[in-house]
Amino acid sequence: MAVQYFEGIGRRKESVARVRVMKGSGQFIVNSKPLAEYFTRYGDTEAVLAPIQATGDSPSLYDVTVIVKGGGVNGQKDAVQMGLARALVLMNPGSKPVMRKEGFLTRDPRIKERKKPGLKRARKAPTYTKR
Repeated sequence: MAVQYFEGIGRRKESVARVRVMKGSGQFIVNSKPLAEYFTRYGDTEAVLAPIQATGDSPSLYDVTVIVKGGGVNGQKDAVQMGLARALVLMNPGSKPVMRKEGFLTRDPRIKERKKPGLKRARKAPTYTKR
C-alpha cells in the first residue's frame, strides 16, 4: 500500500529541489542523508524547517524526502525551503496566507548576470592604461 505524499518544487539561483511531504515520524532526508548531516557545516537547518514551524506544527509530524541538484549551499537551502512550503500548502490549503506572508512562496528572481564581451566578468573592465 502506497503512502500518499504531497510534492513541491523549489528553485533558487541554479538550485532545484523536489520535496515530498507525508504524515510520519519526523524523518527529514536530503539526497539520502539526514538534514543535519547534509547541511552540516552551515548549521542553518532552522531556516529549512521554518515553513513547518510557520504553520504551528511540529517537524516530528512529517516525513520529508528531498532531491536537490545544482547551485551552492545557500541556493539549495532556499530551494528546499520553498519546495517544502509549496508541498505544505498542497497538503493544507489553509496555510497559504501564512506562507505567503512569511515569503516562503515567492521565488527570488535574482540570477547570475551574464559576462559581456570585452569585459573580464559581467561588469569588471580590464585595467585602463594611458600608455
